[in-house]
Amino acid sequence: MSSNYAWLNPRNPFTPRPTRFTLMLMGGASIVLTLMFAGYQYSDIQGLQPIIHADGTCPAEAYSAGSWKPAHKFPPGTKMKDRADAVGFAGFQGCAADREFFWHLASDRPEQWENRFPMAFDYLWSPGEGCDIRPLDREALVTDLVEKGGWLLIGDSVTENQFFSLSCLLYPHVRATPNYTENPYFERHWPQNLYLLPTSPLVSKLNFPEGFSIENTPLVTFRRVDVLLSREELEGLYNSIYSPGPDSPLFSDDAFYTLSPSEYVAQFMSEENNYQTMIVSSAGHWTTSVFQAARDPESKGGGIGHLLHFFQHATAMWADLVQRQLDKSDRKDRQVVVRAYLSGHENCHNNFKPYNKLHEYTAQWWNWNWISEYNDIFQWLLDSPLYPNIHFLSIDRPGMLRPDAHVTGDCLHLMTGSGVLEGWSHYIWHYITREI
Repeated sequence: MSSNYAWLNPRNPFTPRPTRFTLMLMGGASIVLTLMFAGYQYSDIQGLQPIIHADGTCPAEAYSAGSWKPAHKFPPGTKMKDRADAVGFAGFQGCAADREFFWHLASDRPEQWENRFPMAFDYLWSPGEGCDIRPLDREALVTDLVEKGGWLLIGDSVTENQFFSLSCLLYPHVRATPNYTENPYFERHWPQNLYLLPTSPLVSKLNFPEGFSIENTPLVTFRRVDVLLSREELEGLYNSIYSPGPDSPLFSDDAFYTLSPSEYVAQFMSEENNYQTMIVSSAGHWTTSVFQAARDPESKGGGIGHLLHFFQHATAMWADLVQRQLDKSDRKDRQVVVRAYLSGHENCHNNFKPYNKLHEYTAQWWNWNWISEYNDIFQWLLDSPLYPNIHFLSIDRPGMLRPDAHVTGDCLHLMTGSGVLEGWSHYIWHYITREI
């Protein structure tokens, strides 16, 4: 049986509007899947806050409906003279994380400085009408991460971009592990953590939860998980739906990193870790290059439609597994937020200011043309009342308007300090403390 045939002839016919799968283990042997469902006001951390709203409510759609405004932070003639200047340009006092430090700040290639800096740091997100959101406050965020619970970030290298940004937003109150300066050979998929710094002046003011350890309780953790589920779980799901032949493997030889939800949800729910919020984002590695069984040169996007079909099944399986574990917990304040994935920009390094409107792609780049469809699938799924503790946040539009906010070597990953990554953290903080 060819891989195309396997995908085009599923045992369970495609249903356009999935809302849930129920996963049951029968006799400990086979998996039976039943389809049941028909002013961002980036304040630079030094206090620039030109757009102040009341401390009220702000739906994700209202937040995302705004625009980027010039901040006018820099005197005429300001130039980048050293790659470390990016830290101050962004309004940070420093950054705790050190893996690929200047890559994250997009200051690692001097030939790009003249056209990009400091302008890329000189815009503020102004939310749309109906969004009342308090300014981003470093000390208040640190306080909430200690007293209410930390964040577990689950995703690919774009989520790692957010982790690095947080290490700058929260500095000088946090330290980061592992230390990649001392040992640059640590693997990229190892857990990265931010811990409260014992010398932080906040230590004497905080109300520490029972069992909290300054040395061992993380405020933020990043785990590299590219495709939500483990390789074995995805292969089992694929086999149960499509009955592929032995010559139709799901995956190619392309490398990716992933874990089972059973592992990272257990970490999330560990009382020792004191997490309150798990932040998840996935779509970038859901390509026909990785999932070779979906390839079909004669169909939409070379088989992307088949992969979107499988993504519906995978996200539903994932949501069932996660919600089931949350239901078992005695701690009822834990929440999971799924951040809409952000696609890249064409020709990003020749764009030096924000867009005023979204731009259509002129060519097919990886799976970027269909990222919105991946997001739609996730949002449709999580609109169901069956997942009361899992929330979808459609906050990708601010990033889609920033072609100038990428790292130096590609047009997908995001630079720290432009306001895009900081906006994600700002809105998520607002959402979990004001909207839920």
